[in-house]
Order: sequence, then C-alpha cells, then structure tokens
Amino acid sequence: MKAAVLHEYGPPSILKYEDFPDPKPGPGEVLVAVRAASINPIDFKMRSGAAKAHFPVTFPAILGRDVAGVVRALGEGVKDFAVGDRVFALAWGTYAELCVVKAADLAKIPEGVDMTTAATVPLVSCTGDQLIREATAVQPGQTILLTGAVGSVGRCALFAAREIGAKVIAGVRKNQIDEAKSLGAIDAIDLSDSAIAKLGTLDGVADAVGGDIAPKLLAKVKPGGNYGSLLGPPKDAALHPTVNIKPMTAHPAPATYVHYAEAIRDGKLKLPIDRVMPLSDAAQAQAAAEKGGAGKIVLTP
Repeated sequence: MKAAVLHEYGPPSILKYEDFPDPKPGPGEVLVAVRAASINPIDFKMRSGAAKAHFPVTFPAILGRDVAGVVRALGEGVKDFAVGDRVFALAWGTYAELCVVKAADLAKIPEGVDMTTAATVPLVSCTGDQLIREATAVQPGQTILLTGAVGSVGRCALFAAREIGAKVIAGVRKNQIDEAKSLGAIDAIDLSDSAIAKLGTLDGVADAVGGDIAPKLLAKVKPGGNYGSLLGPPKDAALHPTVNIKPMTAHPAPATYVHYAEAIRDGKLKLPIDRVMPLSDAAQAQAAAEKGGAGKIVLTP
C-alpha cells in the first residue's frame, strides 16, 4: 500500500509518500480501506517530537488518528461488521491506503453522512464530549466557561454542554466572540486579564487551550467545582485544593462518533472543512494545518 511515512522527528517535509507493507488484522481487529483521514494537532505534535513524552513514535511510523473507509477484511472473532461496511473510527496509522482498527473502536457510518465528513468526527467528538461529560462533569443548569469554543473540539464540547442543559460562556479570541454566541454560548469573552477579572464564580471550566490563562480561570471555579483540561493541570493547581482538577486524553467511543455524525447530518452541529487534499500531499497538508485555519483538512488516498 501507499502511505505517508515518518522516519524521524522533524518538520512537515519529513513525511514521505511511499510504499509500506500492508497491515493484517489480528483477532478482534478489522482491516479498513481508507477513503478519508483528517488531520489533528496531535498528528503534527507527534511528527515534530513535541508529544513524545506521552505519544512516542517507533520509526518508521504512519501518523493519523481519524479514519473513514470500507471494511476490507475481518480478523478472527469479529462479528459486528461485514466486508463492504462503511465505517469510521478513532484509530492509529490512518495516513495510508489501509489501516487496522480494533473492532471495539469502530462504528458504522450513519446513512446520509459522506466519507469526508465522517473522517472529521471521531477524535474531535470524543475529545469535546469527554471534556464536558467526564473531565468537567457538567450538570444541567450549571454555568461553565469553555475555552477554544469555535475550534472543532470546542464546537463539540459546546454541543455536549448544551445537550446536558448547561449555560456556556465561551472564552475565545476577540474576533471570535460573535461566532461563539452564534454557536449557542450564552456569552463570550476574549481571554484577556481584564475580561477574566470581570467573570463571576463558575461551576466549572472546560479548558481546551491551557497556557498562561489557565491559572487565572482556575481561580474563578467555586469550591467543589470542576476544572477539566486537555493540556494538563494549571501550574498553580496546588493553590486550589478545593477544585477538582482532571486532565484528560480522549479515548475511542463509537457511540459518540455516531451521535455527532448524525448531529452534523441533521444540521444541529457544523464542523467546518477547510480543504480536501490527496494523501500524497500529506506533508503540505500538515504544514497548512499547523498554521491553523477555519476548519479541518482531510486527506484522501
């Protein structure tokens, strides 16, 4: 098969489009013919070596977490899927023509959802949903602050919080305030010191941004409240022993991908797609994604 292969840590240009041995599904696994794979920040953090403390790479490696495709073959013991099924997953090694996925991590793509859309969903839906429901443990009627609310993860987190019945204040850039409100936040602030200082006490913070603002937001959480974080605990965490601080990393949840894909199909949620590029241009696609932009970038073999 063809794949975008990483042989060492480095810049986007280090990704090489080349031949790679076909993977084979083991017991409980499914071989998927990849039709689309989207790019996520963890991909370029793994490529550069920035994430090697938590996600070390064994070279040669194939990056990629999101996949949408068609079942090509079944490993021993797999009963819930059939060859030809349209499927998507939060997996590993998806920048390729073929990838192997644990059957337990795989879901059938809902009717009416195309492959490109399906490929944007698994990681961001799991991350946003789990940030709200598990790490921040949001409850109906609570008021929380969500950072990064207009990004793909943030949109999913905002959707989850609103489904629960919480009130969300979005913490975003100044030029994103109107957009955040249009997505359903009850209010939106720019994450400046003056805006944070004016915040009242919060039931919780769901933090998808981290950095220097994290300790300032942590100080706004009520005693017994929750601070969920995708970027590890704030540096002043020890100064707030009455706040429940829970860093998290997303885990596969097939029912979550399906729920969010259906929400996109039904017009309840929008995850913008910036562009679709061939897998052979994975290096250029990662370079573009690393600069940031208006939406997801999808690779197609």
